Amino acid sequence: MKKKLNRRALLKGLGSVSIGLPLLEEMITVDALGADDAKIPVRAFNVFFGLGIPSPLQSEGFNDVLEPLKPLSDKLLIMRNVDHVRCDVRGINAHFDGATASFTAEPAGGEAKAGGPSIDQVIRHSSYPDGMPNGMISSLVAGTFFRRSRVGRYHHSYNLDGTVSARMQEKPRDLFDRVFGSLSSASDQENNTKRLKKSVLDSVLEQYRFFTGSNSPLGAASKGRIKDHLDRVREFEQRAFSLAKKNEQGPKSPPLSHLPHGGPADPGGEGIDMKLEELRTEWRLLADLYALSIEMDRARFGSITFLAAGERIRLTGEYKYNDRIRYNFNDSTEHGRGGSAGCSHEWWHKFDEKRDNKQLRAHAHMKMNEIAYFMNRLDRVKEPNGKSLLENSLLTISTESGDGRHNNVKRELSGVFHAVTGANGRFKTGQIMNVKAQGLDLYNTMLRAMGAEYRLGPKDYDHSSIDQILV
Repeated sequence: MKKKLNRRALLKGLGSVSIGLPLLEEMITVDALGADDAKIPVRAFNVFFGLGIPSPLQSEGFNDVLEPLKPLSDKLLIMRNVDHVRCDVRGINAHFDGATASFTAEPAGGEAKAGGPSIDQVIRHSSYPDGMPNGMISSLVAGTFFRRSRVGRYHHSYNLDGTVSARMQEKPRDLFDRVFGSLSSASDQENNTKRLKKSVLDSVLEQYRFFTGSNSPLGAASKGRIKDHLDRVREFEQRAFSLAKKNEQGPKSPPLSHLPHGGPADPGGEGIDMKLEELRTEWRLLADLYALSIEMDRARFGSITFLAAGERIRLTGEYKYNDRIRYNFNDSTEHGRGGSAGCSHEWWHKFDEKRDNKQLRAHAHMKMNEIAYFMNRLDRVKEPNGKSLLENSLLTISTESGDGRHNNVKRELSGVFHAVTGANGRFKTGQIMNVKAQGLDLYNTMLRAMGAEYRLGPKDYDHSSIDQILV
């Protein structure tokens, strides 16, 4: 008789260490008719990228800036002409207004909160009104960003009252600890010293030996998957913490990124110099860890950010796509200015549909490539219903602006790029759709499809259903 294992089986160790197992065949139940129970949990994540894609460039389809999304096009619904104009807050900041409106469709409720909940949190409360299952992170929020000031620039997961749903994890090592736990409750310095000598996997060694030993309830294939899974956790830990003691059998660790965090990441709003390779190294490690947490069923809701609203970095470096040089970034030199005036976000303010906008196009293309990296990571994981983790989850991808120029609010906060995944067959995919809709109506239509009764926006708002996005 085939032995069964709980779908949410965990390896638990000292302190707060808790390592989720990958999906194994022993976790899949079979009914009396012999059919696999392919029930997939509800998941919702908001994926944000800064500065946006001007509407005229969206109309080009996959011919230029959206090119990196083309390999995933059959698993995405890309929506044009989504309007967030109602979220303009006079006297605050257009970057902040648009960014806070993403995933909430509401004007900001202040400098440190949104005007209402985000999509992921409405779905979380609807799906788990009594709280998340034991051992699961209620909301996982992470991002690589450097423009700080107001919280809405970079944080994109909000509770029902508009407060942030969880602490933002911007360092890969902090995200690792959030997902897998830490070795002790000691100070950061003491904990990092211990981390150089010991791995979180050391504290689950006995359980690992049981699951891979002769008395294990698992078959040979599942034992191999657990070993591969924990090897991957070890690899990510080495990358995040740059462990002194390397696993000679494992992959070599890349150099630890030296990108600034906290206050040094945004010195007076003047921007910082950054190499593309450093930016990509840190982001991709963060994206890998975030994707792994979803794969291990440690997180089902939250948000991840690649660069903040109104991001101010002076990027340099060769950008390759599909083994060809796409562009050589050198923002400050090309602007002929230093400080904030030499940052990449100035290309958005200089956007002109009558010009080639080559610098903006290169930056936007690079951002789509990094968002695609995260989605591809999820698409490689297959689930019992035959679909990938990407296809079964709701990923809502959006940004702050439909234009970038501050001289026209209607132009700037309308035409905001949006894309969603199929959410296990709920939304149409494989097309670019001109929805011509209020963001509020679009989001509420999505929430209804996900089974949530809660509606965003004012109680007296006359809601319209955007049925063309539904399967």
